[in-house]
Amino acid sequence: MASKRAILEHLSRSELQAIADTAKLEVRDRRVRQELIDAAAASSRKVALEVVIAAYPRDRLKELCRALGLDDSGKEKATLVDRLLGSERLDAAPADDTPAPAEKPAAAPAKRGRAAKAGDEKGGDLGFEAKLWLAADKLRANMDASEYKHVVLGLIFLKYISDAFEELRARLVADKAGGADPEDRDEYRAERVFWVPKEGRWPAIQAKAKDPRIGQLIDDAMTAIERDNPSLKGTLPKNYARPGLDKQRLGELIDVIGTIGLGSKEHQAKDVLGRVYEYFLAEFALAEGKKGGQFYTPRSVVRVLVELLAPYQGRVYDPCCGSGGMFVSSEKFVEEHGGRVGDVSVYGQESNETTWRLAKMNLAIRGIEANLGTEHANTFHRDFHPDLKADFVLANPPFNDSDWGQDRLQDDVRWKYGTPPAGNANFAWVQHFIHHLAPKGMAGFVLANGSMSSNQSGEGEIRKAIVEADLVDCMVALPGQLFYSTQIPVCLWFLARDKKNNRFRDRRGEVLFIDARKLGRMLDRTQREMADDDVTRIAGTYHAWRGDKGAAKYEDVAGFCKSASLEEIRAHQHVLTPGRYVGAEEIEDDGEPFEVRMVQLVAKLEEQFTEGARLDTAIRKNLRGLGYGQ
Repeated sequence: MASKRAILEHLSRSELQAIADTAKLEVRDRRVRQELIDAAAASSRKVALEVVIAAYPRDRLKELCRALGLDDSGKEKATLVDRLLGSERLDAAPADDTPAPAEKPAAAPAKRGRAAKAGDEKGGDLGFEAKLWLAADKLRANMDASEYKHVVLGLIFLKYISDAFEELRARLVADKAGGADPEDRDEYRAERVFWVPKEGRWPAIQAKAKDPRIGQLIDDAMTAIERDNPSLKGTLPKNYARPGLDKQRLGELIDVIGTIGLGSKEHQAKDVLGRVYEYFLAEFALAEGKKGGQFYTPRSVVRVLVELLAPYQGRVYDPCCGSGGMFVSSEKFVEEHGGRVGDVSVYGQESNETTWRLAKMNLAIRGIEANLGTEHANTFHRDFHPDLKADFVLANPPFNDSDWGQDRLQDDVRWKYGTPPAGNANFAWVQHFIHHLAPKGMAGFVLANGSMSSNQSGEGEIRKAIVEADLVDCMVALPGQLFYSTQIPVCLWFLARDKKNNRFRDRRGEVLFIDARKLGRMLDRTQREMADDDVTRIAGTYHAWRGDKGAAKYEDVAGFCKSASLEEIRAHQHVLTPGRYVGAEEIEDDGEPFEVRMVQLVAKLEEQFTEGARLDTAIRKNLRGLGYGQ
């Protein structure tokens, strides 16, 4: 039998969240794994570990037994559960008060993350994402996460468009007397709802969930939906019939997804599907590790970019759009500030075929009309938007890409500030962004820290030319461990084509440097996230410096932000690392005289010397007792 904390330490964040839901635990931040562990371990309530663990598949129970040094033999799940929890059923809830198993999403889901405000019109934090993920992930078995995500997300998309279709269809049927025609596809297009043919409607799919032919039925449904909705052509996954996909597990997954309404007006108002879709993208990115960074930029990083640029209206462009997170956040920003979804026009491109499909679905389920090109394609070599001049560029390009085909683009018109080196595409991306900026356009993007200081292969000269052109508006150094794809720290670049315009103050000859490396909090041992307060602090600093209407007065803060002149940047050889400019953080004087403090420190050091000598003697004595040493 293992201790309660030992078991908790070996559970994933999703599994811990399920325990918190089952036991109705109060957790300050449910995204932080250690806080979930501490809350479950310290709670005086009965934490129903048995209820949650008993629902795990046998392979997961065996895995836990091995991790805890217990015998993992046996075929019966009950035996493995007993081995983990002991015959007394550690912390089991009373039989008359046993909650429902964790993998079944509750009708009134608990909240995740920060507690939602009572009466929140958007429904606050929706708590079922973690439960739904936990249930779906159990069905993954040995399938690779990169493959499984398309299985799951495709079904979520199918459920969403079917729900939205059925709800509108019901309204049209009820309004037949008023002239509504439920069979007129234009009625659905007018409401921005996809037409779903009979074979693609979720009730028909779920009714056949246990049919051995379910894979082929889903493929046929996807094909029919693409046929009747040209904007989705080539977007939906159609390989559910492949032999390697377990049809029994597929049917179980359909039942899991079928428990949540996704496309009704009520759930659309709460952005249920968008939340589920984004949550799953993040979890799959975490599961895939480095590969996950190819399609997903952490939400907190996207928020920093969007909050600083404030894209209220105009053309938004992301030439390496991944799964479309920049566009989704831009639309959310507009809505949260009283605008309309149609106030921004979306243009993008993605080179990876499956990721391009994810982006198309991600935007479609939110009703965002976007021009992502007719197919996936490499932005450098096949630019789908050659004449686009964007008001905002938001991007997270591949870090330090060494195989980008520079030899075929030697005299490209985009290389106004110098030809980028063949071994690193960083400044190819920067110049591509600049090339596509409108006369008053602004860009915000993520790059590896080396872009701020590297002088290799002419990169220093390109950076110098961009600085001297007075295009750099702000540089932000971020903490490490924000990305699934890399543990190295990264930075944010903000460029402005015209620093003297009517929207903000004249910033010509100035650059704002922000050192945010100390911000953020660890969600677990490997993952950090920028909190809302961190995002607000960075954005507020930039807006104050830029002179936004209603913003606070800007002041340099030692160790955090500094407004530097081009002369200062020249003195640093055009290196743009914020740490060089912001200086050291001021340390508050505790009022204790140096002479007094020094006596205390020396006394403590003497104590440590004495303790060290005692330990040396004890270690030598033990070694002699073992027959070693003199």
